[in-house]
Amino acid sequence: MAVSDECKLKFSELKTKRNYRFIIFKIENQEVVVEKVGSPDETYEDFNESLPADECRYAVYDFDFITDENCQKSKIFFIAWAPDISKVRSKMVYASSKDRFKRELDGIQVELQATDPSEMSIDIVKGRAL
Repeated sequence: MAVSDECKLKFSELKTKRNYRFIIFKIENQEVVVEKVGSPDETYEDFNESLPADECRYAVYDFDFITDENCQKSKIFFIAWAPDISKVRSKMVYASSKDRFKRELDGIQVELQATDPSEMSIDIVKGRAL
């Protein structure tokens, strides 16, 4: 499975320049490519709505939060989205390629796997960030 240079470039921009709130990746013709980027002012709801209900995707989300000590922080989440109703072959391809793709993205702080929107609710993300 190849990873397009654009994936690494966009992730680097998210990590260092914070140009994007999120990036959604898909596998196309045996290569991971960027499907969509979210501007810094987009919300977690916008991100959730950008994920297809019936197809697998990888995503990276830059989550801003306030700690218990009242400090502003952010963590970069890697989300493996594999809805229950997606095709079995697609789930297998995404599952088998995930670790290799994740290694290409240096700077992931939290990984989340979700098969249903409830498994990646904002409360779960907040809980994993703290």
